[in-house]
Amino acid sequence: MEIYIGSDHAGYKLKQAVKKHLEGKEIKVTDLGSFESEESVDYPIIAREVCEKVLEYPNTMGIMICGTGQGSAMACNRHKGIRAALCNTTYLAEMARKHNYANVLCMGERTTEEPLALEIVDKFLETKPDTEERHKKRVDMFDK
Repeated sequence: MEIYIGSDHAGYKLKQAVKKHLEGKEIKVTDLGSFESEESVDYPIIAREVCEKVLEYPNTMGIMICGTGQGSAMACNRHKGIRAALCNTTYLAEMARKHNYANVLCMGERTTEEPLALEIVDKFLETKPDTEERHKKRVDMFDK
């Protein structure tokens, strides 16, 4: 499994914790920025880079972290083929993968404590999409 991860300055610290957590599980993580927490960074730029990589390499997933996760989710979902989900519970992460085939997880450093964020990441990555026809049919409608 390979993960492309990005953040703006407001999500930098949580991104670092998520990277360390995933690397400890021997998951390949490619960090696309931001590379510091002090200088302001525009999250749509980083979100675009994460989305481009996920679209280029279909068996990968992305994680975007900003202050609330909302802006990242909105920016990611501008890309056809990306199904970004803002998740602040493990249940949302599970359902985003299972029923909506989410391929980018968005979270907010200011809205989600680190221990919960790591649980959300684990649930997102371990959940497989439900291939039941009703879910597939609905997901296929996203890009039409």
